[in-house]
Formats: sequence, structure tokens, C-alpha cells
Amino acid sequence: QVQLVESGGGLVQAGGSLRLSCAASGRTFSSAAMGWFRQAPGKEREFVARISWSGGRTYYADSVKGRFTISRDNAKNTVYLQMNSLKPEDTAIYYCAAGRYTSSPNVYDYWGQGTQVTVSS
Repeated sequence: QVQLVESGGGLVQAGGSLRLSCAASGRTFSSAAMGWFRQAPGKEREFVARISWSGGRTYYADSVKGRFTISRDNAKNTVYLQMNSLKPEDTAIYYCAAGRYTSSPNVYDYWGQGTQVTVSS
């Protein structure tokens, strides 16, 4: 069992940066792949980034590649999403999830409650 709590969202101007954190509790965090997803109003939840259990592998959606960086600290049971050069189209609720190393949200077993990111133009 893994419980996830996101933080770090907020309002930022276009071109700005935010760092999201996802704190996990539970014994299986260090063995789970982690993913970040987002959902904008009226749209389906979409994949943003994922990281393997060791942190050795990462993968990004084309829309955020080169701007976002996912990382994790297994000693702190935390995964991060550093978001730079933010655009208005990045506005969404951001969720972290624990599960398998994949881009499909359907195979992630645990989800946080989400944190709102709003980018103004």
C-alpha cells in the first residue's frame, strides 16, 4: 500500500518555474515506478513523465520534453517534477502515481489527490 500527497502547485506567469513534490508513505515506494500525469478542464488525464524505481530511467511526453525534469529521492520517499519555461497550456491538475514503468494511467495502482498548476499569459 502506498499513500501519495502532492504539493508545490500554484499560480505562475508564463516562462516561470515550479517544482512539484509527491511525498509517499508505505513500504513499497522504493520499488515502484512513479509517474506524473495532468488533467486540464474538459480533457482526459494525460501522461507527463515517469521514472523507474531506481531513478535510472526517465521518459517524458513530447509536450514537456526539455522543460520538465522528473527525479526521485528514495531515502526521502519523494518524487519531484521540476517545471521550467511554463506555458499557459501547462495549466492543469497534476497527479503523481505509483505503479509500473509505463505511460498508461490505467496500470498505476496508487494516486495522489492532485495539485493545481495555473500558468497565466
